[in-house]
Amino acid sequence: MVDPTGPVAGQPVPGVRHLVSIRDLTDDDLYSVVAQGARFAAGGYGEPLAGRVVGTYFVKTSTRTRSAFTVAALRLGARVVAYGPHDLQTNTGESSVDTGRVLAGMLDALVARTAADPTEMRDWSRQDRMAVVNAMSAEEHPTQALADLTTLLRRFGRIEHLRLLYVGEANNTATALALALTRFPGVELELRTPAGYGLPADILADATAQAGQRGARIVERHHMDDLPDDLDAIYTTRWQTTGTSKPDPDWRRHFAPFQVHQGLWRGSPHAVFLHDLPAHRGEEVTAEVLDGPASIAFQQAENKLYSAMAVLDWCLAPTTGPRP
Repeated sequence: MVDPTGPVAGQPVPGVRHLVSIRDLTDDDLYSVVAQGARFAAGGYGEPLAGRVVGTYFVKTSTRTRSAFTVAALRLGARVVAYGPHDLQTNTGESSVDTGRVLAGMLDALVARTAADPTEMRDWSRQDRMAVVNAMSAEEHPTQALADLTTLLRRFGRIEHLRLLYVGEANNTATALALALTRFPGVELELRTPAGYGLPADILADATAQAGQRGARIVERHHMDDLPDDLDAIYTTRWQTTGTSKPDPDWRRHFAPFQVHQGLWRGSPHAVFLHDLPAHRGEEVTAEVLDGPASIAFQQAENKLYSAMAVLDWCLAPTTGPRP
């Protein structure tokens, strides 16, 4: 007999897999999803999700992620139902657990961007019929990290032993990157963030522990002096994360030294440039870098599609064919 309240939030359930955090992936899952994204980029994937229905629920704006998951579902043979920020009855007081139970009776997967904490998504995942995918919350952007790793794998043929510099605010993208990259042996991730805008203490502690277990390395510093040389990639994100604001009215002055410019390539002439987009030329990155030969930011954006395909395939892989 099925417990009508569903399993405890965050615990695995039979039938489908949820991706609310990078922490929901085992090492093997992480490696598999990234490799699958690269394979999907090569084409020849058929329609393994034929007969499935994927819902997309975006409370906040999205160009790349919403398009990527919509097109991914369609290319894999699924149908898509789109919900806007005012469409669900949670706006009128229905509990998120009840909403999840209702949607699970009709959808095979729900891809959601809330820009809030992940509690609501965990509530939705308290059932065993509908996969829940975090397309960005305030704390973490796991599908962005998976797209980034797919980009690195396609570019370098490996992720192990790559050396990356992340510059700017340690936002939800940086959180997901830290939790993902430190799973790969030999990776060196250095973050340069303004004071007060670094990784949350628990994330840095977890990523450091992971790195120690897997032979990787993560360091965070709050200045732009003595940058490492021989980097493989330099990464930044917009200073004003989607759906957020900064309480310090003088924050731009603190961020100014962390702009990514051509000078950062002096010691790493072969490094590629990554940006999760949207970008603001002249703020977090100069136009010379974003539009220059080192930039693979727009290939990175395209890889969100292939990574989204891999995520949907992984989430729904435990079940086959249309729901009964």
